[in-house]
Amino acid sequence: MTELADSDAMVEVSGLYFALLEAWNRQDASGMAALFAAEGVQIGFDGTQVVGPELIQAHLEPIFRDHPTARFVAKVRDCRPLGSDTALLTAIAGMVPRTGGPINPQANAVQTVVASYKDRRWAVELFQNTPAAFHGRDEDRDRLIAELQAVADRRDG
Repeated sequence: MTELADSDAMVEVSGLYFALLEAWNRQDASGMAALFAAEGVQIGFDGTQVVGPELIQAHLEPIFRDHPTARFVAKVRDCRPLGSDTALLTAIAGMVPRTGGPINPQANAVQTVVASYKDRRWAVELFQNTPAAFHGRDEDRDRLIAELQAVADRRDG
């Protein structure tokens, strides 16, 4: 890939990531699952691992049906190619109640996406949602909360 192509691809991978979060925010299990590659893996906040779009959709449907899930707000920290057809994205994410209000600090996460380019589209190979607890590092936790709350406030404002 050329430098320009890398830049364009990273914009596309960032778009893929935000499309994933927007599908969550719409509580759209099929839309979210459709963004995964055939063997794509989702690792949830609680460590649950689900492989493949069909199983991801089946896993998400009862969650969305039975719970008014909070919505994600996020900020991409890094997005870079790992080769000509693979990319790594890291981001921070927080959750805001559907009814509005402040970020829920217990739900803050560091998110990772590994994406691949196949059949002329980017797809999620791995989406991992890791709790951002920062045990014993209150200043780091508070800085992350403030950063995510600023993203949420811009979105709502």
